[in-house]
This record gives sequence, C-alpha cells and structure tokens, in this order.
Amino acid sequence: MPLTQPSAALPATRGGPRRERARAHARALPIVPVRARGLTIEGADGRRYLDCFPGAGSLVLGHNHPVALEAVRSVLAAPGPGRPVHDAFTDELRAMLPGPLAARARVRFCAPTRAAALTAALELAPGGETVEAVRDEDGVLVTGAERLRRARDAAAARSVPLIADETRTGPGRTGTFWGIEHGGVVPDVMALSGAVGGGLPLALVVHGDGVPAGPPEPFRGNRLALAAGAATLRHLRENGLAGRARALGARLLARLRRDVLAHEGVRDVRGLGLVLGVEFADAATAAAVRHACLRRGLLVGPCDARPAVLRLLPPLTITDEQAEAVLDRLSDAIAAAPRGEPPTVSTRKEAGAAPA
Repeated sequence: MPLTQPSAALPATRGGPRRERARAHARALPIVPVRARGLTIEGADGRRYLDCFPGAGSLVLGHNHPVALEAVRSVLAAPGPGRPVHDAFTDELRAMLPGPLAARARVRFCAPTRAAALTAALELAPGGETVEAVRDEDGVLVTGAERLRRARDAAAARSVPLIADETRTGPGRTGTFWGIEHGGVVPDVMALSGAVGGGLPLALVVHGDGVPAGPPEPFRGNRLALAAGAATLRHLRENGLAGRARALGARLLARLRRDVLAHEGVRDVRGLGLVLGVEFADAATAAAVRHACLRRGLLVGPCDARPAVLRLLPPLTITDEQAEAVLDRLSDAIAAAPRGEPPTVSTRKEAGAAPA
C-alpha cells in the first residue's frame, strides 16, 4: 500500500483558490510516478528524481518507508477492535510531548486536515495566543526563540492558553521534536496534522487539563493512520532524527548561504532544521529555477503565499550523499535558469539519475 501523497497538501475544499492552486501545482510537474522510495521518485519514462517536497513535507520518513508500511500491513492482517492501535498511538505521542504537558495531556482527534486541527484548537481555547516556529507556507519565515518566549509571556499576561501550531513543524523537522521547543516554552494546546500520521491523513489536538475538553469527539482517527503514525513517531525517537535534522539542516543552510547567495537574482536563504527556503528577486525567476531543477532530476516546492520563494522540505532520512546531490543540482539550476532553458523534461534516463 503506497504511502506517497500529492505534493500540494492543502485542506480539502469544494472549490476556490486552494483547490485551483492544487490543480495548478499538479499540472506544473509533468511526471507520472510509477514507484517511490525514500527521497527518490521514478517516473514512467524511467527517470529518477530527488524529491525535496514529499507530501509537502508531511512524509518525514520519505516515500513508502518500510516502518510505516509494515505498521499498516499489521493492522490489515489483524482483525479486531481498533482500541489497541489507538492506545499505542496516544502512548507514543505522550512520550514525546514537551515538558509538563506530557504528564497531563489529553488527546482530541478531529477530521484529518490541517484546517480542522487549527479550528479545533481555537474552539478549545478561544482567544488563545497562537505561535508557529516556522511559517513555511508564508515563505519559510523563522519565528525565532525570543519571539516564541514573548508569545508565552503574552498568553500569560492575558490569562489565555498558548496554542502551538505544529501542523507543519512537527514532529522532528525543525531540529527539535516540536517546533515550539526552540523557545524553551511549553504550550497549553498543540494542533497536529500531516507528518504525525506517518503519511496517512490524521489530525488532532493535544491540550493540558487546564483547558476544557469540550463536547465529545466527533472523530477518533482511523486504524491505519494511527498505526503508521505510532510507528513513525517511534522511529523518529529511537533514531534521533530530530537531532539529525538540526545538524544536517545547519550544514545545508551554511552551504546554501555560501554558494547560492552569490548568484544574481537570489535575495535570501533561510530556514530551521530541514525547513529551507530560497527567495529570488521575483516569481518568474523562482519558476525558472524550479523548472531547471526539474530538468536536473530535483523536485522543490513552490510557495503560494510568496511565489518568489522555493521550499526544500526533504525527508529526515535523507543521507549526506543525497543532501550533497540536492545542493549540487539546485546550485546548477540557479546558475542555468537565467540562460532561459525551456521548461520541459528531458527523456534521457541518465539526465536525472539519482541514488535509490
């Protein structure tokens, strides 16, 4: 059962701008994937691509990781009630929650979208102070430790809960298990989705006992997502992948600043952990670079709110060798884009070959 997801992970709607952006993103990538594993996607034409935007960052272990696949297969092979799977997920989640929240946490599931998780958090804590460690959809804007601490102080001054939006930053991607931990503060409420389901749709809210529980849960997750999520959280913890993201992300950011900022048309390079962004002079330059990356067998993500920014959200399982290949291809694409390469994909297999 494949755990790959579309590159544009936007909340489901019946229409409107979000749906149109998702369609436009799909049309912009002329690839027919036939198989995917880890960082690598293979197209129907036999070419391989390094995917630095798997599931819009929600696939923290990469495509079809065996840990998540085996967890799903185990549930499918074991008929019976779903409570043990539910308990295994919540136990694994509580073991990784920040500070005092772990001891008094309550878990409330909701419809499996980011929008539903944020809505549920705000309904539980109306008027609460919201904070996000990295606003990656707004152009990879890093909040910073001091601003996270100020948000904690502001919530305390107003006697309202502090809500941590971890739908994009957790678990592990920013270099700590949860993005809020960069400020050394403990939230009262956490909204979770995306990667927490191990590649399958899952969303929930975690809150302390000081926040009213609200009405009965309308949704309690599904067994497959709970199993994949528990396995993913365990794998992240046991293999220290948050620390790996912190160390590797710092090296990648340093090299990007050294090699990429020198190019004309590059405005800024920024990020935290394995959430990286390159800002260009304008949207047209960013689009040209993205097409040049595609021709070199590299997939990077757009930024709808800030079209001049390209995002790199590689899986936390990326190897040092793969990371170097990503930077080599990106640097080459940035250098080549001003020459006006046509935005088409070569059919030569060797042009985008990448390690499996």
